[in-house]
Amino acid sequence: MKSLEQCARERILIIDGAMGTMIQRYKLQESDYRGERFKTYHTDVKGNSDLLSLTRPQVIEAIHREYLEAGADIIETNTFSSTTIAQADYDMQGLAVEMNIASVTIARRAADDYTRRNPEKPRFVAGAIGPLNKTLSISPDVNNPGFRSVTFDEVVTAYYEQVKALTEAGADILLIETIFDTLNCKAAIFAIKKYFRDAGRKELPVMISGTITDASGRTLSGQTLEAFYISVMHAKPFSIGLNCALGGNQMRPYIEELSQIANCYVSCYPNAGLPNTFGEYDEQPHETAHILEDFAKEGFVNIVGGCCGTTPDHIRHIAEHVKHIAPRPLPVTETVLA
Repeated sequence: MKSLEQCARERILIIDGAMGTMIQRYKLQESDYRGERFKTYHTDVKGNSDLLSLTRPQVIEAIHREYLEAGADIIETNTFSSTTIAQADYDMQGLAVEMNIASVTIARRAADDYTRRNPEKPRFVAGAIGPLNKTLSISPDVNNPGFRSVTFDEVVTAYYEQVKALTEAGADILLIETIFDTLNCKAAIFAIKKYFRDAGRKELPVMISGTITDASGRTLSGQTLEAFYISVMHAKPFSIGLNCALGGNQMRPYIEELSQIANCYVSCYPNAGLPNTFGEYDEQPHETAHILEDFAKEGFVNIVGGCCGTTPDHIRHIAEHVKHIAPRPLPVTETVLA
């Protein structure tokens, strides 16, 4: 079977679309999230999408299969919030490891099935590592700018546990995504490096995807795109990219800039435009596909897909529009001694 690296050199790879958007289509209720196991749980759990890997695994697998059928090369595990820190909102921090293992198992089963059907198009599982619901760079208390609700070591510990579970359950890639605070990302990188050093294992490819939150071109914690890239390039990621917050049209100048400075592959999976007044996304699949086709033709990208509001139809159109376009070539970098 071809490796991820071999596939990336041959063609533009397709990552899947939104998990949350697809879950919403099922109109699941509190009882669906609880299942039998958590029928009498002491707090509401509706909205805890990662819990569905334990209580409604058939829903999560069906979504993965829809994206694979649409042409996705890479599917993300349902683990965006599967850390002890994020799960504390539901008092389910003790389930974080189990959620990661179950989510990888579900995605692995679906990906392997599609790889068996077409060995020339192997499918890869990316262990999704979300940004957390707490930030290391910004105080949650406007009256105390120096206050932090979590420490760097606590974040590292939470990510280490997640990385260990994702890796040992069989993920092919580790994806640190939707990064709004680079210090959180650095904690995730540190946890990844520490885990593989402790385990004596070869590191998995790491994808890093940041979030530019508005027209300022900065992350929420205030970094420019170039500063963000320089801050994480020591991790030697497989890819660097952007996702979420913006639609493709708004993301264009930042992806262009990233394509010029990155010495690794570049990913882009935008939202389906900007949300309307009801918080819904109106950009149609062919519109998103044309935007990403333009990025591909300009030589900006190696990996494309969708974030909030995107569906298997979006991924199908994107895959069709970029399938004959060559991927962005990796730049040849020279080491110069000052």
